[in-house]
Amino acid sequence: MEDAILYDRLQFAFTITFHYLFPQLTMGLSLLIVILKSVSIVKKSPLHNLAARFWIKIFAINFVMGVVTGIPMEFQFGTNWAKFSELTGSIVGQTLAMEGTFSFFLESAFIGIMLFGEKKMSPKIHLLSCVLVFVGSWLSGFFILATHAWMQHPVGHVMGENGEFMLTSFSALFTNPWLFWEYLHTMIAAVVTASFVMAGIGAFYMLSGTSQEFGKLFLKVGVIAGFVSSSLVAFPTGDQQAKNVAEMQPSTLAAMEGLFETQEGAGIVLIGQPNMKQKRIDNPIHIPYILSLITYKRFDAEVKGMNEYPSDELPSNVPLLYYSFHIMVGLGTLFILLMFVALVQLYRKKLYHQRRLLWILMAAVPFPYIATTAGWMTAELGRQPWLVYGLMRTVDGASPSVSAGNTLFTLMGFVGLYFLLGTLFLFLVARIVKKGPEDEIATKYDE
Repeated sequence: MEDAILYDRLQFAFTITFHYLFPQLTMGLSLLIVILKSVSIVKKSPLHNLAARFWIKIFAINFVMGVVTGIPMEFQFGTNWAKFSELTGSIVGQTLAMEGTFSFFLESAFIGIMLFGEKKMSPKIHLLSCVLVFVGSWLSGFFILATHAWMQHPVGHVMGENGEFMLTSFSALFTNPWLFWEYLHTMIAAVVTASFVMAGIGAFYMLSGTSQEFGKLFLKVGVIAGFVSSSLVAFPTGDQQAKNVAEMQPSTLAAMEGLFETQEGAGIVLIGQPNMKQKRIDNPIHIPYILSLITYKRFDAEVKGMNEYPSDELPSNVPLLYYSFHIMVGLGTLFILLMFVALVQLYRKKLYHQRRLLWILMAAVPFPYIATTAGWMTAELGRQPWLVYGLMRTVDGASPSVSAGNTLFTLMGFVGLYFLLGTLFLFLVARIVKKGPEDEIATKYDE
């Protein structure tokens, strides 16, 4: 049974990690496309309009990949996690149904108009279709995160006769104190990803000597949006989400920070390795008092360590949680610094000629994906060993009739299939980037 649960978790972790590579770019790009399209109308700028069309193509490919890779996760609720679905279906089923009925329908209904309707309608109507796609994608994120927030901090429910969770209040579900800051943090992180992709492709065009005007525009929009969104991800959204963890999952906070013993004036560890046998951080580099200050607004505040909690209530894998959290925070800090430097050079009108900085911006494209993956790992590992925090353990949500062999076999199938899908995605996007936005000019004249 333990092997089956392990493979169940590995399969879901793999499929959701691969899937989320696509929605984060979709949600972030939808906002940047609206910005480009709006500027094209206000300034009557063909350059901004053609840039928007270029990114709509990449958005469309990314959207399709997100849909394809998202479908298997829905089936896993009924196969690998049937007990979880049975006991939480009246809550989780509601939000997931809303996501499909309202937000996904809205997004998919207008994406066709956004893609193919420009030459058949006025610019303002086409902008409206872009706005509705943006609203649909962000509304989709809201319903998904409402589900996740309930699992992290269950509210608005009662227990039924057979142990099932029954929803009593939609208001409580959608005003969950965990949801607000998690939603903003996640959605703005998606803008970070899209901004880095846009800036990276702009840097590529500048370095290759092609599509120079578009390269400058992509750099300008990507760097400005990247700096603003990277800053907002750290503060206030990341800061407030950490305060939620401190209040509602204090043992998770201790594990994330590698705090083994309760301390007054606790510091933040910048670098160090958790030593679970001796219950300490090896080779630590830390800043004293800061954890107490940012968590409780006092330098001398007491922060509870892992020693305060029973071992079976601590996160199951403290080292992996610790490293995931520090990778997320470390990369987020570097994003702010990189985009600040790029923004200064943009203001000084030197960015387009700083080849070393352009190379760094282009090479930085994968790192927001790494940061968001580390962020989701932090959230999921921090909740363990619970599926629904404090109410349902992970071992109690798995399907008892699905064997370890079946799950491992399908996991191997997913790995092979997703490798092919990922290769196809990179090939299609590379073709669009290679053709460049100038291809949009030729297409416009052909129309």
